[in-house]
Amino acid sequence: MRQQSRLARLLASVAMAASFTAGLGGCQTMSDITGSITSKSDPVATAETDPRRAVDVYGERYRANPKDPDAALAYGKALRSAGQRAQAVAVFEQATIAHPSNKALLAGFGRALVDNGNFQQAFDVLSRAHSPDNPDWRILSVQGTALDQLGRHDEARRYYASALKIVPEEPSVLSNLGLSYVLSKDLPKAEEVLRRAYASGRADTRVRQNLGLVVGLQGRFGEAETIVKADLPADEAAANVGYLKEMLSRKDNPRAGNGSIPVASFGDRRTE
Repeated sequence: MRQQSRLARLLASVAMAASFTAGLGGCQTMSDITGSITSKSDPVATAETDPRRAVDVYGERYRANPKDPDAALAYGKALRSAGQRAQAVAVFEQATIAHPSNKALLAGFGRALVDNGNFQQAFDVLSRAHSPDNPDWRILSVQGTALDQLGRHDEARRYYASALKIVPEEPSVLSNLGLSYVLSKDLPKAEEVLRRAYASGRADTRVRQNLGLVVGLQGRFGEAETIVKADLPADEAAANVGYLKEMLSRKDNPRAGNGSIPVASFGDRRTE
């Protein structure tokens, strides 16, 4: 159990991590909701670093005026950051009913649906959050992740390609593309794409962890451990890789021809 909890930082849920959260350029942070910090004693400042506090702060504002789209957006984002997926979906759904043309709310709703595993609905909602003449690369990337979860990998990759035309070599999009190849068991191609993301100079923790995981899935455990050590203490990196070895030694290992890589337990997808 302890090893499994450690491995969670390496094997984050594709569908649950906010993960998939819009493939999309980096984790959603509370600064996206609140702006700059002005005072450590300010409840908004506290919400910047404490997702549970953020739920309280923005929940209070939302309940005071549930028809305010900005309040709904901030509260929905806070719920997502705190892992309260179903509640986030409910808030965004009500907000988009009241404001059906608000693209920021539609984008938030779509991302919340991805978090919650409602992939087809997420894709449909996200299609309304931007337009072909004014595409948002972050939303294109999230739509790709939704399609990947539906098993429509070729179609997903067309969305990633469209996003990369707007932001060439964007590591968050490349990371999602790499995981798309993992899901179709093309590990060499997945590694190639993730190495492009890794080499960009803008790769974050999730990109490095995903690369380490893909390298480990190919049996190169020492190299995988070196990669993940950039973000984890040495003992934790070793424990993660040790658990990965154990996982691959089982009959249902994802490298087996008749096995599969569990969608709910592989990779950290970008859905911000």
